[in-house]
Amino acid sequence: MAGNVLELNAESFSTEVEDSPVPVLVDFWAEWCAPCRRLAPIVEELANEYTGKVKFCKVNVEEEGELAQRFGIRSIPTIIIFKDGKPVNQLIGLQPKAEISKVLDQLI
Repeated sequence: MAGNVLELNAESFSTEVEDSPVPVLVDFWAEWCAPCRRLAPIVEELANEYTGKVKFCKVNVEEEGELAQRFGIRSIPTIIIFKDGKPVNQLIGLQPKAEISKVLDQLI
């Protein structure tokens, strides 16, 4: 995992997402999920492009089942975008970079 995308767990979620002064994109994923592996480099690219404007994080649903359950994750990859600590948008499945950018641009 590159330095621009934080790996979250139940303990760090509150600090990194709910208390964040900027919007936060959280990618819910798993190692065995092929579409998740295809989305990862897109998330990395976006993290580089939106540095300082949006925080990028990942949650491994296999390791953090409680977080996945809390946000009703039933299919992966799922991206949830938070603003002011609250979920404001959700994208399910492999999304093109342009679609994710469009959603982010509406929030910043």
